[in-house]
Amino acid sequence: EVQVMESGGGLVQPGESLKLSCVFTGSKTTNYMAWFRQAPGKEREGVAKIYFDGESYYDDSVEGRFTISQVRPNKTVYLQMNNLKVEDSAVYYCAVAAGRMYVKNSKIKHEGFDYWGQGTQVTVSS
Repeated sequence: EVQVMESGGGLVQPGESLKLSCVFTGSKTTNYMAWFRQAPGKEREGVAKIYFDGESYYDDSVEGRFTISQVRPNKTVYLQMNNLKVEDSAVYYCAVAAGRMYVKNSKIKHEGFDYWGQGTQVTVSS
């Protein structure tokens, strides 16, 4: 069974850091991977995306604070989150596109992903 497994969420204070991890267990080659988040009462939004060659894109709200990275042989993607703010609180989801044709673009939309994780909670509170 193909799985997308996230870990690393938790409760931190404003200004602190967290690092999320995501592992894809499928056999297909990953094309790109991304992190999304969804806060209560809000729509799911794209946070960061990374292509197989390392090219990455970020939502404006996290640019300069979050860094997405990957270890391709392990089909693992990370999200380093620094200087966290209360408004970063949400359930964070990992998404994987694998074995598909695509054209690179800077948009981080929920369409175009084949596999999703169950989510990990990030809470930023003083």
